[in-house]
Amino acid sequence: MVRMELRRRLRRNRHSAAIRRLVQETVLTPADFIQPMFVHDGGEESEPIASMPGQCRWPASRWAEACGPVQDAGIPAVAVFPRIDAVRKDLLGSYATSPDNWLFRALREAKRARPGLVIIADVALDPYTSHGHDGVLDTHSGDVTNDATVEILARQAVLLAEAGADWVAPSDMMDGRVAAIREALDGAGCQHTGILAYSAKFASSLYGPFRDAVGSLHAAGTAHLDKRTYQLNPANRREALLEAALDEDEGADVLMVKPAGMYLDILRELREQTALPVAAYQVSGEYAMIHAAAERGWLDLARARDESLLAIKRAGADMILTYFAVEAALSLPR
Repeated sequence: MVRMELRRRLRRNRHSAAIRRLVQETVLTPADFIQPMFVHDGGEESEPIASMPGQCRWPASRWAEACGPVQDAGIPAVAVFPRIDAVRKDLLGSYATSPDNWLFRALREAKRARPGLVIIADVALDPYTSHGHDGVLDTHSGDVTNDATVEILARQAVLLAEAGADWVAPSDMMDGRVAAIREALDGAGCQHTGILAYSAKFASSLYGPFRDAVGSLHAAGTAHLDKRTYQLNPANRREALLEAALDEDEGADVLMVKPAGMYLDILRELREQTALPVAAYQVSGEYAMIHAAAERGWLDLARARDESLLAIKRAGADMILTYFAVEAALSLPR
């Protein structure tokens, strides 16, 4: 038998499962996860989302109850996204700031029922606009108008905070919105409400199932809305880091990269650039792709799920928004 004269054999630290656990550098825990949840106000039944296996839209009246298994799994936070009925949508997204918005009632009920759960509310107009864009459109160019949109987002953020959101999460990618929201929150006495900024949100092809879930996918007769005038160019690394630095200067409490899996380099660089907590969003398309491949027998669902989440944490995420949150948390060693 050939025996090499090696003083350093790295495989010794992989020899058994117990040794591998002892030397493991990155460890996932339920506290790493945020569970995104969809809600609707169209009755008392949950609505399965065909493009996102295992996910559904919860009726607003039962959403607080649906948060129970999330807490029971040890997950500290949920992020809520509404599906607004088409009759309530208009060009300005007016229902987003209407006192009658049923989402505010759902937030109040969930906060009363689940006081220990961190509730993160999306600040964006795309669920509310008839055209599906994240803001008010200019009547001449058809592009989203930045400053008019920011004014609405600031009002929306205050209403969400007053309804019970612990963090508001502007996902629109308008310039200056973090500063405007921070000023509006403080002016309304909501100094304790945090801002989780979608700082590096790319114009990705992976948002389709999410847009299906919130009802903006086919807005204005288009299958895939073009949001490249406000979301980041996937080719641009430095611009993403600049966006994050500006959000930090404007008062963001947490910075986020979205999507996560194809942008681990951005996540790693942002982690090295800031002392703030960094979040990453494993988006609907990433979730759907893993499920689709597993359904065809091309990969093992649980192993691919866990590997994808481990990679996101290893790259530098302090918290991960993922539709796998509950099932991943329940699968972790206790």
